[in-house]
Amino acid sequence: MARWQETAADLGYRAGWAAVRFAPERVARTLFDGAGELVGRRDGGPRQLRANLARVLGTTPEGVPDRLVAEAMRSYARYWREAFRLPTTDPARIVANTSFSPGGRELVADCVDSGRGVVFALPHSGNWDTCGVWLVAHYGRFATVAERLQPESLFDRFVEYRESLGFEVFPLTGGEQPPFDALAQRLRAGGMVCLLGDRDLSRHGVPVTFFGEPTRMPAGPAKLAIETGARLLAIHHSYTGPDTSLIRVAEVDVDDVAATTQRVASAFETGIATAPADWHMLQPLWEADWSDRRRESLS
Repeated sequence: MARWQETAADLGYRAGWAAVRFAPERVARTLFDGAGELVGRRDGGPRQLRANLARVLGTTPEGVPDRLVAEAMRSYARYWREAFRLPTTDPARIVANTSFSPGGRELVADCVDSGRGVVFALPHSGNWDTCGVWLVAHYGRFATVAERLQPESLFDRFVEYRESLGFEVFPLTGGEQPPFDALAQRLRAGGMVCLLGDRDLSRHGVPVTFFGEPTRMPAGPAKLAIETGARLLAIHHSYTGPDTSLIRVAEVDVDDVAATTQRVASAFETGIATAPADWHMLQPLWEADWSDRRRESLS
């Protein structure tokens, strides 16, 4: 990316972020809901999103209802609206509007109080930042990893924003030390680590079966739990109303990396199946959708 392009992207993102943060709530909702609906309805919506939802529903892309694709894009737009506005949103409001599946809150408390450290693995569902804000409000700072973005100034702004919410953010690449080592240190000290676990960004993930088809998922959550003795929780977040949401919690048994990662994938399946419109997966995920270049990189 040329320097002028980096500058333009950073300025545009900064201006858009400020505009959404300080716009009246009703204006922001209308704008983002309308944009999501438009993208979801135009030409049947994003093709990859439709193909991914077909796996969740056990049907063909043509069998996915148009209304579900539109709802999924509205949900995705809602995520971005909330993300932009999160720094100016009262954390107490987020906590008050967030509920848990039966026993979920108690399970989180038990894991945190155990002193063994806790790894929270999440799919790209609902608003994962909401889960982080809730966690900070109840138990304090936790560590996570962020994919490095271009331009660099945008990545720095992203990290600054997350850290303002109480997150400790390590870059996936290019940091002072590998993120795995830093995260393991936090867990051995009894801390908490949150990781998005349904996209294999490293291209060296663990083979799993997900909604009946092969794919790969990151090994990080399982490896960290195995190496440090931390407890491993699969977390799923979904929307239940215009301002409310639900967190589902499931503890994952830990043994070897392959079996543990498959259990995480299965826990993700359970959550995603309850609220498919809130799973924000617009990229190719399953092996059947991979590009030739990606296949060659694994051979």
